[in-house]
Amino acid sequence: TYMRRERYLCSKPSIEQIKNTVANLKLEGAVLACCTPKMHRETFTKNLEDVGLNRSLVEIVNIREQCSWVHKDDPEGATVKAMDLIRGAIGKVSRSHALVPEKLKAVSETLIIGGGVAGITASLRLSEYGIKVHLVEKKPSIGGHMIQFPKVFPTLDCSQCILTPKMASVSQSENIDLITYAEVSEISGAPGDFDVKIRIKPRGVDISKCIGCGSCSRVCPVETPNEYDAGLGLRKAIYIPFPQSVPSVYTIDFDSCTRCGKCVKACPRQAINLDDDGDIIELKVGAIILATGYELYNISQLGQFGYGKYPNVVTSLEMERILDVNGPTKGMLTVPKTGSEIKSAAYVLCAGSRDTEVGKPYCSRVCCLYALKQAQLLRDRGVNVWIHYIDLRADGRRYEEFYRTTQEKGVIFVKGKISELSFENGKMLVRSEDMMLNTMIENQVDLVVLCPPLIAPEDTDKLANMLRIPIDEDGFILERHPKLDPLSTKRDGIFAAGFVIGPKDIQMTTAEAEGAAMKAVNFLSGERIIEPNKAFLKDIALCNGCGECIKACPESAISIKEGKAHINTILCSGCGACIPSCWNNALDLQGLTEEQLKEQIRGSLESSQAELKILAFVEREVAYTAVDLAGLARLSYPSSIRIIPIPSISLLKLNDLLTAFAYGADGIMLLEAPEHEGPYGLAHKISEERAENYRWALEEYGVDSVRLWYSRAYVPDWRKLQKVFSTFHNIIDGEGPISENVRANLKKDLVKAF
Repeated sequence: TYMRRERYLCSKPSIEQIKNTVANLKLEGAVLACCTPKMHRETFTKNLEDVGLNRSLVEIVNIREQCSWVHKDDPEGATVKAMDLIRGAIGKVSRSHALVPEKLKAVSETLIIGGGVAGITASLRLSEYGIKVHLVEKKPSIGGHMIQFPKVFPTLDCSQCILTPKMASVSQSENIDLITYAEVSEISGAPGDFDVKIRIKPRGVDISKCIGCGSCSRVCPVETPNEYDAGLGLRKAIYIPFPQSVPSVYTIDFDSCTRCGKCVKACPRQAINLDDDGDIIELKVGAIILATGYELYNISQLGQFGYGKYPNVVTSLEMERILDVNGPTKGMLTVPKTGSEIKSAAYVLCAGSRDTEVGKPYCSRVCCLYALKQAQLLRDRGVNVWIHYIDLRADGRRYEEFYRTTQEKGVIFVKGKISELSFENGKMLVRSEDMMLNTMIENQVDLVVLCPPLIAPEDTDKLANMLRIPIDEDGFILERHPKLDPLSTKRDGIFAAGFVIGPKDIQMTTAEAEGAAMKAVNFLSGERIIEPNKAFLKDIALCNGCGECIKACPESAISIKEGKAHINTILCSGCGACIPSCWNNALDLQGLTEEQLKEQIRGSLESSQAELKILAFVEREVAYTAVDLAGLARLSYPSSIRIIPIPSISLLKLNDLLTAFAYGADGIMLLEAPEHEGPYGLAHKISEERAENYRWALEEYGVDSVRLWYSRAYVPDWRKLQKVFSTFHNIIDGEGPISENVRANLKKDLVKAF
């Protein structure tokens, strides 16, 4: 063993001195006691790798943020603690061995789910980089909701004029495989090598033969509500969604079709097959981009708005189609269900939004702006318009000017909630509060336009489960980090853009699609480095193929092959949740094996000088960051707290806790990250249940359950850790040290266990 003291360990001269020492003495490991490993770990490991020392043989001991800075009023206790932490790190390194990362080449193809403006934009950008794209859209044509709008804010561009050229480019690109009227049914494999099954729904028309002549539709006797017109108009049972559809081929709606056979006879290309039962295709892709868009909340669930009850109440999407010259009223301003002329209209913003009691609690972000857009288009045609709002939000580029233009055109804004909507004499009576005038007002209008919440598609949760990624409380895909990595999901190789990760306008949607595409390009280019810190089968003879590890693995990284557990190292996050589930002790974790952890525990508790010793196992990404922040703020807490960072609390076995109590711990803290946060977020939900089980199991070994504390550590709440540490110290201080008799019995039990 060689020991050296440096005043500024991370300075260039010190690093050079360390490198020379390691090289000249041919050292087989290094323990560096300094600041947090989050600060300079990469600096040290990269430099030591230059002289042949594998990074797995380097351990950083945090004696600044988690020792000297937080125990400045207890220098003696801080010194004893620092010595213990260093001793623990030496013990861990003594049981370490070199680990080598795995290098893999990803499949250079991408699956994009959703053919709206986000999916189209991402597809075209990827195709420009020569990457094969499989664009899957569940409807007969790409285009999404944007193609339904006659104009878009704030420029009032013709929506179809700017989107249809991109749609055509998708159909013409050699690098884009367009798969419409289809849904992803199964996804397996791992990042860089996903296996995908796609179910193509029965279309009844051979798209390779159909020329879009329309002969079939003209003879079809069945009419049914047209989805493109938001259900206001009618279409045939065999139809093309809209004139600019891509692909420009017909589709049979078999839910409406009577199978009369008239279309079969009329088709000059023999393209129709009434016995079509769909198809299944299989793909291999390296990356996936989610761009599934949004749906409108079913506002008929909220009876106070009268939707579905009164003919003169429509949704904002229905109003888009009324305003379209190719819509159900051919651009005439008439109420679709009555045919009466629209001379006045009232908009109800937040109709079910921003409501914690009913509807949805969040803001859909675009409702204010599209209401302003529609109001301008109506005012240009002489319609009187009232907009009832709670708060107007116009926070994008040129949006404030757009709002002012709407005011200048004579639209009347009423700040306040609607109190009643009723139908009288063919008109809608709108009663509402006016907070600006501090009074109640009422007004008769020809049409009420509701702006309901925009929600994630109903099958988003099904897709998320298939991909093993979380969704948030509102049903949107949860990003890896809302600020630092908003386009990545919690799983490598899976990205998202547009409304699927939360409400936004078209500008932001296209920007996100470009960003997601470039993330996919970066992910697919070159070799992928798979870090070696993964679970592994340490003794194949001990595995009986029971499958308990499969149930415990939050990443679905384990399968049974030839009667033994097989771990997919690409899928494995290294959380260690599988390890305690194995009753035969067949599993372990590279980089933090059972032996390594045992030695670190024993070393960290070895000192006899400390009156009270508390071992804190801390999740090493999120929770550890919170503890570091407390240190940066110099928030003092008792020096009895000794911290050991681990991937996830779910890694710990009961024997790990018994080892700690046997070798000197008087209390144990388990600090886990919040669920879904950090690289091991999917494992965190397992931790709390195991901690509760361990608490009561300890009683059987003579250790009071109060000596085990479990808590979640939130980065924004890092200041609370001072109280958490101090409170637990006081609890253990009140309990007193564990008796030597109990410790001796624990050691005997551990010997039996091994």
